[in-house]
Amino acid sequence: MHSPTTTLSDEQHLIASLIELMKQEQQFLVKADTDGLDQITPQKAELVQQAARLSTARHEALGAAGVAASEAGMEVWLANSSDAAARAAWIALLDLAREAKELNRVNGMLVNKQMTNTQMVINAMRTPAGGSDAGVYGPSGQAGAGGPSRRFVVG
Repeated sequence: MHSPTTTLSDEQHLIASLIELMKQEQQFLVKADTDGLDQITPQKAELVQQAARLSTARHEALGAAGVAASEAGMEVWLANSSDAAARAAWIALLDLAREAKELNRVNGMLVNKQMTNTQMVINAMRTPAGGSDAGVYGPSGQAGAGGPSRRFVVG
């Protein structure tokens, strides 16, 4: 049977790697570099999956040790342990997780900003500068009928 602390070192390594990728992601988002984002997105997803597997293994070890299979259970397990190194490793992992969570929050804001900017550009392309011929471009991207007709009826 594994100790609940068996995975901590590997989890720290994965989260630290994830943080580095998220920092790169942030730079790509600031530059609107979609090629760069396309390159790191699969790497990021793989690191997240690996971290989730390790977390699941830690939770299983906690359950087998008779405490809750969760972060709260880890706190209980550590409180009953005299392993100072395990406590330090857990605190370091929590600190890394907080840093990753904050980077994710900021990157999410940058994604939303890019989406808003893109939507504004699309809207600007649909509405001419005068604004009277809204909908110049239809859903297919083809020029569509303008607004009201400007022809006069003579007669």
